[in-house]
Amino acid sequence: MAFYEHVFIARPEISPQQVDTLVEDLTKKIKELGGATTKTEYWGLRNLTYRIKKNRKGHYALINIDAPAPVVHEFERLLRINEDVMRFKTIRVEALDEEPSPILARRDRDERRRSRREGRDGEDGLGEFEGGEE
Repeated sequence: MAFYEHVFIARPEISPQQVDTLVEDLTKKIKELGGATTKTEYWGLRNLTYRIKKNRKGHYALINIDAPAPVVHEFERLLRINEDVMRFKTIRVEALDEEPSPILARRDRDERRRSRREGRDGEDGLGEFEGGEE
């Protein structure tokens, strides 16, 4: 079987919960067709570089697929029919990466920086007037 990384963009009008159910349905369909999914990631509602169907934003999701080529072709056919999916891209890779994607890794790194900065700026809420003197 071959390895694929599949990214799709869903319409911004649907909720993140609907995107999660869409990803679950797609992974079930891949398993029914004889493939397997190793990792799924929801990247969130992000700005598009250019408009797609008059939309400026879209829900991004990643699915790692381990399946033969006919399964991927049928999977892509089903995505073309789905009205919630605006665009998708499937790329064949040599090996699937189990680590978080660069998108999620950057988000986690930014959140850690933000939490450290907030903790350093005002740990006790007194700021410059710690000693009680003004």
